[in-house]
Amino acid sequence: MAYEAEAPIWWCPKDKTGLANEEVVNGKCDRCGTTVERKMLKQWMLKITAYADRLLEGLEKLDWPESIKTLQRNWIGRSEGAEINFQIDSHVITVYTTRPDTIFGATYLVLSPEHELVEVITTADQKKAVEKYQKSVASKSDIERTSMEKEKTGVFTGAYAINPATKKKIPVWIADYVLKSYGTGAIMAVPAHDERDWEFAKKYELPVAQVITTPNPSSSEEGEPSVWTGEGTMMNSGKFDGTDSIRAQRAITSWLESQGSGRGAVKYKLRDWVFSRQRYWGEPIPLVHCVTDGVVPVPEKELPVLLPEVEKYEPTGTGESPLANVPKWVNTTCPKCGGPAKRETNTMPQWAGSCWYYLRFTDPKNTKAMASDKAMKSWLPVDMYIGGAEHAVLHLLYARFWHKALFDGGYIPKAAGDEPFIKLKNQGLILGEDGEKMSKSRGNVINPDDIVAKFGADTLRMFEMFMGPFEDAKPWDTNGLVGVRRFLDKVYELRHKVSNEGGANGLDALVSSITKGIEQFRFNTCVSDFMKQVNEWKGASEIPQADFETFLKLLSPFAPHLCEEVWHGLGHKTLLVTESWPSFNPDKVKSDTVTIVVQVNGKRRASLELPAGSNQATVEAAAMADGNVKKFVIGKSKKMVFVEDRLLNFVV
Repeated sequence: MAYEAEAPIWWCPKDKTGLANEEVVNGKCDRCGTTVERKMLKQWMLKITAYADRLLEGLEKLDWPESIKTLQRNWIGRSEGAEINFQIDSHVITVYTTRPDTIFGATYLVLSPEHELVEVITTADQKKAVEKYQKSVASKSDIERTSMEKEKTGVFTGAYAINPATKKKIPVWIADYVLKSYGTGAIMAVPAHDERDWEFAKKYELPVAQVITTPNPSSSEEGEPSVWTGEGTMMNSGKFDGTDSIRAQRAITSWLESQGSGRGAVKYKLRDWVFSRQRYWGEPIPLVHCVTDGVVPVPEKELPVLLPEVEKYEPTGTGESPLANVPKWVNTTCPKCGGPAKRETNTMPQWAGSCWYYLRFTDPKNTKAMASDKAMKSWLPVDMYIGGAEHAVLHLLYARFWHKALFDGGYIPKAAGDEPFIKLKNQGLILGEDGEKMSKSRGNVINPDDIVAKFGADTLRMFEMFMGPFEDAKPWDTNGLVGVRRFLDKVYELRHKVSNEGGANGLDALVSSITKGIEQFRFNTCVSDFMKQVNEWKGASEIPQADFETFLKLLSPFAPHLCEEVWHGLGHKTLLVTESWPSFNPDKVKSDTVTIVVQVNGKRRASLELPAGSNQATVEAAAMADGNVKKFVIGKSKKMVFVEDRLLNFVV
């Protein structure tokens, strides 16, 4: 799965290291925020692209937020289409398109500024303009370049290509919205049937040729046909006129294949993972470079390769790791021939460890293997994973790839499955008191140590649960801590009312609501239920000890320190945390109504109080009557995920 290749990579000038595509956010390093650059460097790569289809297919069996699945699907970016060859003098430019039915409407070609043929085909009178443009786009990120919002720019190369369908000469341009890393680094432009091509053609006064009829024909202000990106009936397309455009896609691909001008193809946006970093911190890559034997793995008995003790570990900025400057560590012998060799000096990215730590958690003290089959069969796959949405195409995608590769290699038993995390929950961000994301620059950071010192750890813990729904972002409110602290003080004082005389009344309803609340991550409603119970006891002269102990068991996950203290004060010698979870009698807690959460693409939009056992049609009708749900769903195609008495999720 690993190979070494010279490739254009993102380079952070501040951290002085290469970055993976996934580590560049809006053209900046995700670690330090510095604008990145493009560099050609020899790198170790991992073939994540070999797993593209399985990574897509595997999403269907995961109970993950639809938004995270969509992010992964879009990042992998699978598409079906055709590769079509355009002749430029003695050279051939191959373009990839998902719409081969529009080939007769291709009126110009666009190459990425980095395409290897740009220098070859550019005419002398256009050379300066092309070079200037190439330089201007060198530091832009892929996201910046392909944004639909930004104004389209480009430069004519001076060259012309032959459209294989019409046999007409069409101009060849370069533009930053075409990426070398996606498809073939070249596109055929069909301005009548593509918004981006339309904007570009209008700006540079390039020809427009309509080849698919629109359902409501209209003209633009200039009298040209308006852009239509949907399906229709073929026109101005030779023998394919009158054909449905969807059928024409396959027919035209076959026709081009028969002429030797194209073929059907599947493409992905996903690129192989750049897996080496030019920095000291990181797991050393366990390889040596031998003049005789080439790249040789370090024998297992010599693993792990440890970082050397050094005085300077700052990046060099030369493209070499700081480890290259430690001759005692670098110079070694080849495990294969015994001759002189040098260690690989690049280190692994920070994601290497996070790809498999959960596997080691199943058997952390094993000195002979990553983990035993018995332990992995017992613990895997991970039933519930809590993590931030920001790792959608970083840790979460990488871990899935790594897991599948290890599974295929026989390192993970079949019983453990080929997916690491079955259910995923995204926690909401706690914002600053100003409603903005906490950051030092904004001065709105809340230090939890200060809160613990003033209010106690249990108060902080419980207040975070009380702030709102688990998955929602919510602003911090220091004043809200006071109420939670008062509640805990009341619980502590209730110990004076505890009596072991008389029978318990039973807390079946509370046990039921807290149990379900924890299972459904409704921690805020659990805290509310605790407060209601304490208020009920406020006027009581005595509280049965059995009831109070049940209450403490329920409260313990929320306020463990206080509960252990009170439990001990009641005369117990063992820890409360070792007690069994309370049970309840379902017959005593039957409710006529239930709360059903309504989501759109995994995001909560409403909560409905409906009769228990309501069917999907009833819940859907009630959901569509809610304005906050309706505005996100109305007029869109949708699927529904329905869990009786609990959830209705519209996937639009």
